[in-house]
Amino acid sequence: MLAALTGLGLSTAAGLNAYIPLLVVGLLADFTDHVRLPEEFAWLSNGGVLAVIGVLFLAEVVLDKVPVVDSVNDMVQTVVRPVSGGVVFSATEAAARLDGSDWMSANPWAGWVLGIGIALAVHVMKSAVRPAVNASTAGVGAPVVSTVEDAGSLGISLIAVFLPVLVLIVVAVPVLLAWRLLRRARRRRRAPGRGGVRPG
Repeated sequence: MLAALTGLGLSTAAGLNAYIPLLVVGLLADFTDHVRLPEEFAWLSNGGVLAVIGVLFLAEVVLDKVPVVDSVNDMVQTVVRPVSGGVVFSATEAAARLDGSDWMSANPWAGWVLGIGIALAVHVMKSAVRPAVNASTAGVGAPVVSTVEDAGSLGISLIAVFLPVLVLIVVAVPVLLAWRLLRRARRRRRAPGRGGVRPG
């Protein structure tokens, strides 16, 4: 069960930022014993691969904090984030050990499907919240929300590896936060239309 929670946490983190969980898994596999990668995912701990992921991460950090550009970036990331979710879920062998299921071990594609689905769901939620935040804050909120998302992705990734038992609680927090932000942004956008002319 803990392995499944690790996969859930890393896939959720990938939905916020595709590159952070890849870097966390790759670096921990390369320099520690906390993550053991299956042979087919050994490339993820390769120094050259990690360098490329690091460059893409830096580009994402910059682009995601610029209003309007962040929405274009989210469109591009519609493919990248789910794929990252599939990679980290499968690479940590969460799918193979999910509830000790032999079926999951014999069907490795299921880990990809779960990881892609989870990351895609988080990405869709993030993509829906961002334009609403930009519109309600005249773009000022973009770098703030982006920084919170990056910190959340890193935090969830580390918790997924080191304290997977907390993943369900940690995953619920950004979901509730995003839901509240979306509701608040929609209320602010509707507010000017509600007010009529006050009687003199």
